[in-house]
Parts: sequence; structure tokens; C-alpha cells
Amino acid sequence: MRIALAQINVHVGNFAGNLEKMKAAVETAKSQGADIVCLPELATVGYPPRDFLEFEDFIDLAENGIKELAKFAQDIAIVVGSVSRNPVVEGKDLYNSVYFLAEGKVHFVQHKTLLPTYDIFDEYRYFEPASEWKVLEYKGKRIALTVCEDLWNVGNENPLYKICPMDEMMDQSPELILNVSASPFGFAHAEDRLHVLKTNVERYKLPLFYVNHVGAQTEILFDGGSVVLSPDGNVFQEMIYFQEEVQTFDLDEVIKGGQERQQEKDKMTLIHDGLVMGLQNYFGKLGFKKAILGLSGGIDSAVVAVLAARALGEDNVRVILMPSQFSSDHSVNDARQLAENLGVQYDIIPIESMYESFSTALEPHFWAKPFNIAEENIQARIRGMLLMAFSNKFGNIVLNTSNKSEMAVGYGTLYGDMCGGLSVIGDVYKTEVFELARFMNKDGEVIPENIITKPPSAELRPDQKDTDSLPEYDELDPILFQYIEKHQSPQDIIEMGYDEKLVRRILRLVNINEFKRHQTAPVLRVSDKAFGMGRRMPIVGKYLA
Repeated sequence: MRIALAQINVHVGNFAGNLEKMKAAVETAKSQGADIVCLPELATVGYPPRDFLEFEDFIDLAENGIKELAKFAQDIAIVVGSVSRNPVVEGKDLYNSVYFLAEGKVHFVQHKTLLPTYDIFDEYRYFEPASEWKVLEYKGKRIALTVCEDLWNVGNENPLYKICPMDEMMDQSPELILNVSASPFGFAHAEDRLHVLKTNVERYKLPLFYVNHVGAQTEILFDGGSVVLSPDGNVFQEMIYFQEEVQTFDLDEVIKGGQERQQEKDKMTLIHDGLVMGLQNYFGKLGFKKAILGLSGGIDSAVVAVLAARALGEDNVRVILMPSQFSSDHSVNDARQLAENLGVQYDIIPIESMYESFSTALEPHFWAKPFNIAEENIQARIRGMLLMAFSNKFGNIVLNTSNKSEMAVGYGTLYGDMCGGLSVIGDVYKTEVFELARFMNKDGEVIPENIITKPPSAELRPDQKDTDSLPEYDELDPILFQYIEKHQSPQDIIEMGYDEKLVRRILRLVNINEFKRHQTAPVLRVSDKAFGMGRRMPIVGKYLA
């Protein structure tokens, strides 16, 4: 038996487009001599469909997609994820299901059992869990069909769940496991995923074929990395990351095992490639083409400009340099040099006269008040207004350039530097932004060295440095990481050796600036805990305040 894995990039709600993708994958698998081709979880509708699932017409279209796809299950069986209706009145109206299509019809359906409801996942809002588990027989092989999370409770060791679907099927003597998944990207998640899959193989001594989504759905990135494991626990093949691919494997060779083939998992490579893909998909799936951003001469906007040029092409990226009386000459020169290195269009619009107009208009009201954050924010909002004007006039989508450290502590101006249609590096800490810049220069200088080495500054007042308002980033970021990603309390973090006054100051800044994050653009997710749909905090909560 030959089994193909088709990691494809589908689009939520694009039924016609998704069907064409699936049909093309089936044809490729057939040309490779496959007996079975496996497509990802909810491939007909895209993942996550969210409240589209509340529309009857949406479910009808999903069912029609299965019927159409079944017509191509001739001389090859198709394993594909989709929604199905629950005929029982009690419980949720839908199942998250995996279909086995053969001989032009639906041959078998298995529903998903373990419904993740944490971080970005909200499946129990929509789906009823499976209550029975059956092994499918096809061409003399007994197959256990599973959906994503169903493999994440090996031997009932995951405290989130009370049942292990594979344990329930083992008395039916399955000979192999097929799993269709929508497993989101996080730079550390690929290793965790492989560990879970290997644990399954070690427990059940069965070959495992795991197919994953690739592509981005708004802020959620899917990295592909579909994998085949042999019963000896080795990775027979791990497929490419961040690209569509169809590969076919001989079951007998997989069972024989004896080889280990994994993709390299360098953190900066993964983050870089994930962000490039996220940008491409956000623009492509929304029908956008051109981007614009403010290029300040600082490292954040520099990194975003490089990512945008690599994702969209230099002809589709425009940058605006908007120096004020507080901008240093080297910042303007650095920004100009970067734009020329990238080959992107750039314009220089000084904002000093605009700032002076605002100051003159406000002088009768601000009389006798010293220069402070109000004047700083006026500059940031002038820049935001100019970017939005270009966006409206020319159709370029504004890219937000705030990093995760700044977003965490509110070091940004609403309707100013925090504006934009997509937050590109909002899940990348400042220290990681520096790493990413170095990575971008590994094959030759793209980002001018001075941008990387100079002290970070918003340049909104004379001789300003980020450290005037914030701790050094190598002190700030570890504390943020422990609180945001690891959910450690102030006392837990203090006991790790961090200064108590500093810890409480930082965490207070995180909590009182929740209102800003609720108003920002979607953030491309590259970690296990990004700002956005996977982190739901009250705006007026008092914890730690």
C-alpha cells in the first residue's frame, strides 16, 4: 500500500478554491502511485472557520464539497477533514470529522474526540466530541483514523482530557494510524509535536502518517512539517516547512524503518520563514497587493521592511521617511540606505512644520505646560495620519512595526505608530528582533550595521533613548516571557532572582496597557502565546495592578 500526504494551503470559506486545491493534490498523489491520499483537518472549509460554522449555508457548502471530492475517489481513496452534522438533538450541532472517500462515495466517517479549548483553539464552542471509535478496513489493512488533538492524550496522561481515542481502538487491532491535523506554528512547537507523535508510536508500535495544514489564516500560521513515523519510533520522513507539498510513501518501507529524516529547526529560520509566509497569505487571501510602512532608521521598521520586500516583492513595498526636528541625520541616512538596499520606493516627508502647526493651535490651551508625552504622541500620530493618507490614496496596506516588548508594556502610541492593517513582528520580542536582523544579514549586509548597533530610540525628544522609559531589553524580555508565555506570578518571577521593584513595575505596565492591545492590528503568531485571539485578558482587571 502507498500512502500520500498532501499538506496544502486552503482558505477559510473559499469552498471552490479549496476544492480545486484538494483535487490537484489528489491528481498529484495518483500520479505518484498512491492508494490513499490524506488531506488536512477541516480542509474543505479551512481552519479555524470560527463563527462561520453558525451559518447553515456554510455547512451545506461543506457537505457539497465532500460530495464533489468523492467523485475523484476513483482508483484512490481520499482521507479528508470536514464538518458533519450531529443527528442527535442533544449536544452540539456539528462534529469535526475525518472522511474516508472511496469508490466515488463516503465510505467511512470518524469524528474528533478531543476538542481543544485553549489559547487560539475554541472547538468545544462548535463541536460535539465523538462517543464511539471504529477501525476502518481498506485493501486488507485496518486503519485507525484520528483528527489532530486525538493523538495528544497518549495513555490518558494529558490532564485536559479523560479519554484516549487510540486506546479505545487498540482492541480492534489497527495496523496503521492516519492523522489529519491543523497544528499551528510556534517556533518551539515542531519539537513538541514530534515528541507527541513519537510517544504514540512507542506506545502502539504502529506506523503513523500525519498530515498538517500549511499557510496562514489571518494571524495563525501553519507550518506544514507533515511527518511519517516508523514503528521503531524513527522519523521516516518529515516534509518541508511553510510550503505546499505532496509526498507518497510505501507502507512496507515505512514499517521496515531504520532511518531518521528530520528537517532542521533553527529558531530564526523558522520565525523568518513563518513571517514571510504570513505576510504573503494575509495579502494574497484578502486580495491586497501593496504595503506601506514608516521607515524610521530604527531596527523594528527595518526588519519589517525586509520581511515585506521578501514576501511581496520590492515593487509592492513603499516606505515613508518622516523625520522631525528630533530625528538624527544618521537615522535618515540609515533608512535611506536600507530602502536603496531593498530596491523599494521611498519618499521623505519632514513633519516639523506639521508638528509646529499643531503646537501653535494648542499653545493657548497648553500654555505654561512643559513638553511631555503629549507632544511626543502628536509626532507619532502625524506619522500615522500620513501613512493612512497614502494607504487611502494609493491602496497600500499599512504594516505595523511594533515589537512584542513594546506592545507588552504599552510603549507605543495608539493611532500613531500602533496603526496598521497587520502587526508583522508583534509576537517577536525586541531581543529577538536583533537576532532576526542579524539573521537577515547572514549572506551579506541588507540592514545597515548602524541600525543594528545603535541604541534604540523613538526620537520624539532630544537625545531620547528607549532606556529612558524602559529597562534594558535583555532585562525586560525575560520577565515578560515568564509572565506572558509561562504564566508565572510576580512572586514566582521574583524568586527566580529578578529585582522585586522591577518585576512589579513591568507587570503593572503589561496589565494597564491591555486597552491598547485590544485596538491593534492582528499579530502574526510565531510563539506559543501571542497577543490576539489566543490571549484573552480583561481590560479593567486589577490582578497585579
